[in-house]
Amino acid sequence: MTRCVALLSGGLDSMLAIRVMQEQGIEVESLNFKTMFTCCQDTSAQAARALGTNITVIGQEDDYLDLVRAPQYGYGKGANPCVDCRIYMFERAYKFMEAVDAQFIISGEVVGQRPMSQKRSDLKVISTNSGLEDLLLRPLSAKLLPPTKPERDGLVDRERLYDFQGRSRKGLIRLAREFGFTEDMIPTPSTGCALTEPEFGNKVHDLIKIQLNDTRWDYDALDVGRHFRFNEATKVILGRNHKENTQLEYMHRMEDATSTSFLEPISFKGPNALVTGPSTDDALEYAAGLIHRYGHSVDGEDNIVQVMQAETEFNLIAQPTDRSAQDKTIASAVNLRPVGS
Repeated sequence: MTRCVALLSGGLDSMLAIRVMQEQGIEVESLNFKTMFTCCQDTSAQAARALGTNITVIGQEDDYLDLVRAPQYGYGKGANPCVDCRIYMFERAYKFMEAVDAQFIISGEVVGQRPMSQKRSDLKVISTNSGLEDLLLRPLSAKLLPPTKPERDGLVDRERLYDFQGRSRKGLIRLAREFGFTEDMIPTPSTGCALTEPEFGNKVHDLIKIQLNDTRWDYDALDVGRHFRFNEATKVILGRNHKENTQLEYMHRMEDATSTSFLEPISFKGPNALVTGPSTDDALEYAAGLIHRYGHSVDGEDNIVQVMQAETEFNLIAQPTDRSAQDKTIASAVNLRPVGS
């Protein structure tokens, strides 16, 4: 029996690509790829159940951050290296295809739907650089692209494939209804990746530019709290709620943490803070000032913050400073995306 591997995100396009294959009697093994930047509700397992296909979930490997730091094909509007990421995913899908004895791979990519990764030239680059070449079939736009090996070999009937292109979803939704998809099987569009969000992208670009020896811990920390840049070497992260305050304390205690100080208000209510980089007196004063700014300080009293470092603990009086009272978060800065990337 002919078998293919499908990249299944849980979105409409990948679901339709699978159903097109199933309509031709082809067995589909679904593969879902997750990174540390995957966000939004995961609907891939639900989609697999609705389609009656097995699903395997694989995660990023240690080298994934290398392509985030320096993508060969550049970034989108945020810090999203979409073409490089697709190549990375398809390389691993190729190995999975061989492991499950499948003949080819499919995806729900539509020509021209996403400007960063679905132009015709992008699709060619992805097919070539992933090593798949013409073992990668895109059923929803196949009639706009050269025939692939499974089409030439008669495994797939090209006449029963499609020629969708562009950003409109109307034709895709119509096809979904023809296939009998119920309304709850037609998800709203979403990239599912935090890197596409400009504000999160600012924090990523700031980290890459400033911290040359960044670690997995630093990227995990980007998803927590408000981030403020004190200077070229030091950053302060403030919790925004009780959950994040607890996370910051836990992250400070982690063995691979790059934070150097943890600050907690003890005489008034306010956010906890992490300092990454050198914890100079000025940096600690700045961090305490931010806690004062976002906390509920008490007029006429000393607002005390406890500072915890690797070998010592001491108290500071939190006072507003000109900078701590006015500085904006890294996320709200003008787009920090590198020029020309």
